[in-house]
Amino acid sequence: MNWLNRLERKFGKYAITNLPLYIVMLYAVGAVLNLISNGSFYYQYLSLNPYMILHGQVWRVVTFLIATPTTSIIFLIFVLFFYYSIGESLVQVWGAFKFNMYILIGILGTIAAAFIVYAIYPNPYIYMDTYYLNLSMFLAYAAIFPEMRVYLYGILPIKVKWLGLLDGVLLLYEFFTGGLGSKICIVVSLLNFLLFYFSTRNYRKISPKEVQRKRQYRKAVSESSRGYRHQCAICKRTELDDPNLEFRYCSKCNGNYEYCNEHLFTHTHVK
Repeated sequence: MNWLNRLERKFGKYAITNLPLYIVMLYAVGAVLNLISNGSFYYQYLSLNPYMILHGQVWRVVTFLIATPTTSIIFLIFVLFFYYSIGESLVQVWGAFKFNMYILIGILGTIAAAFIVYAIYPNPYIYMDTYYLNLSMFLAYAAIFPEMRVYLYGILPIKVKWLGLLDGVLLLYEFFTGGLGSKICIVVSLLNFLLFYFSTRNYRKISPKEVQRKRQYRKAVSESSRGYRHQCAICKRTELDDPNLEFRYCSKCNGNYEYCNEHLFTHTHVK
């Protein structure tokens, strides 16, 4: 049982079951505020600004979550529907608790990144939002559903794995061209993605014991479909041809070669 499962056993009852819906609702509130104030109200009073937080405006560690992914209302509608479907898909695979943890760690990482940048460069105009958290959430979706198809602009079908690859290239580009704040946020978001990717993978299916079990199962299915279980490697006879035949494996041959009692001691050993 990994660390996520242990945490879920203890705190799973506190998980927010409809978190994707609440995330979309927060973005909708942010969009309304942008329309009313032309974006100025958010940056003056709600954005993640370490300088203002340290000077008493502690609500900013929460209110920055309403920053919308885009300022275009028409495009925002499609983006929010897309984010909601991504979130619901991750909930279906991970469960509500693990999705809650993914978002929570991403939020805490963004806040920590903002204060790290401010500690290095104490600039009162440092602002951060959920942009990289959203990109990492899409990376998680692309890793789990690589063959899923989405329609760009409702017309062009494309597999999610190619969009995920494009997402990764974009993150690398912004890492090498962006400022310190972008670099730290990208590192945090990628660490969050990798942490959950390796913690939620089913390693049991690639364990030697499981591989051996599957091999034996396939062999049993193959034998049952043929109608016989034993066949001589020399004469190709089976127990169906002669019920009095006995079959043995040769310990001196390299590989699993089975012989009838007539050829067990007379065959040429396979090396």
